[in-house]
Amino acid sequence: MQKESTVHVAIDDEDPAGDGADGKLVALARSRQVPIVTNDYGLNRVAELHGVTVLNVNDLAKAVRPVVLPGEEIHVRVIQEGKEAGQGVGYLEDGTMIVVENGARSVGSEVPVTVMRVLQTVGGRMIFAQPRGEATEIRRPRAVH
Repeated sequence: MQKESTVHVAIDDEDPAGDGADGKLVALARSRQVPIVTNDYGLNRVAELHGVTVLNVNDLAKAVRPVVLPGEEIHVRVIQEGKEAGQGVGYLEDGTMIVVENGARSVGSEVPVTVMRVLQTVGGRMIFAQPRGEATEIRRPRAVH
């Protein structure tokens, strides 16, 4: 950040009043009237409660990730085999995992795929796709009894 000409970075030895690291950061941000940039949920909440503007890195990442919808065609580099037989796995630039049915034969290649489903999980988004032109159904996980 220091090398960016459009960003002012200052290093200061000030020890602001406040309890713990979060309290000190919030106090410093309030006194300087600057926002806090963080990915820490607790700091985010404390700062908001004290009226300090927060720029959440996770929210920014969500805002700039590509929108992918079922039926859309995209290109993906299949880098490894998936958990199920015949599956291949690739990733979007933002780290979103793409599971390609019948994609194991394309490991090491970039292939056009059709998006079948997009799932939001606690670990992030997962996209299920199939090679363009194939009409196979995506296997759904079976319930374990």
